[in-house]
Amino acid sequence: MLTPVQAWEVLKSAEPLCSAAAIARAVERIAADITRTHAADNPLVLCVMSGAVVFSGQLLPRLKFPLDFDYLHVTRYGNATSGGGIEWKVFPEAGIAGRVVLVVDDILDEGHTMVEIRKRVLAAGAQRFCCAVFADKDLGKPKPIAADFVGVRVPNRYVFGFGMDVKGAWRNLPEIYALKNGEG
Repeated sequence: MLTPVQAWEVLKSAEPLCSAAAIARAVERIAADITRTHAADNPLVLCVMSGAVVFSGQLLPRLKFPLDFDYLHVTRYGNATSGGGIEWKVFPEAGIAGRVVLVVDDILDEGHTMVEIRKRVLAAGAQRFCCAVFADKDLGKPKPIAADFVGVRVPNRYVFGFGMDVKGAWRNLPEIYALKNGEG
């Protein structure tokens, strides 16, 4: 965790990548795409905590169809800036069987966490799995999974804001920033 002074220093040295206005346009576009695709499905929408809470909070009111909502909590990062092993904190065992499940997450980084989420959702009996991520990181190499809906593409740098944190700080920013190259 960063102290408040450290958090301000990180923000001061960070590079802005995506403005609040661009984020709003991306959320509108994703919502329209999801509505077109899933309006007849009565999906179960699962928010991946904690990163996707901001994205989910802005996305859900724009989905123009009935749905059920729940959350799951899995992490590979904790407060670190690089991924480790998968840690399941919460998984909604009830209500998945026979459903179209739309998982909403903040970022598709290497894809390992989303692959594990897909496995667990399908093992719980979902009829179909799909996912929406606000940011898709361009790693310059294939990932083991692709998102069905993507808000923005970001460079292969450590990004934060709009739900994504840097060592516990700045999930609350309405924009997306990147750490200076070499930080993180």
